[in-house]
Amino acid sequence: MSTPVPSIEQLQELGLPAPVSYWPQTWGWAVVLGLVVLALLVLAVRNWLHWRRDAYRREAVARLDALTDLRELPELLKRVALSMPLPAQEHASIPTLTGADWQAFLQRHAGAPIPEDLSQQLAELAYAAPLPNAQHTQLLAQCKAWVEQHHVAA
Repeated sequence: MSTPVPSIEQLQELGLPAPVSYWPQTWGWAVVLGLVVLALLVLAVRNWLHWRRDAYRREAVARLDALTDLRELPELLKRVALSMPLPAQEHASIPTLTGADWQAFLQRHAGAPIPEDLSQQLAELAYAAPLPNAQHTQLLAQCKAWVEQHHVAA
């Protein structure tokens, strides 16, 4: 006896399963999502405030990159120091700092070691003959490093 061969007309389509929602089924996942969104928002606001607070650094670095006359360098560093968010008493003393006091200020706020005679080099720029190219580049690099890396107690 032979078994009947099924024909293609006898095939029936299978039913699809019920749709599954991508939305979480428990309220706990909504809380987790809310906390993640809140954390991202706080992080974005902190980064934006930090970016805004450091606008004076970006302006000073751009000015340093465009600087052609080194005699403008001491004034630029003083302007950066005056733009730093400092306590009122320290901020008021910045315009009068010279010599060892100016060097101490630069050293205190430096993010990296600076030369011991940086303030003297800056003071001599107004009166000295033009610097050799290597010394010119080195002084400019040291000042740029100070502007980029100086720290301010928050």
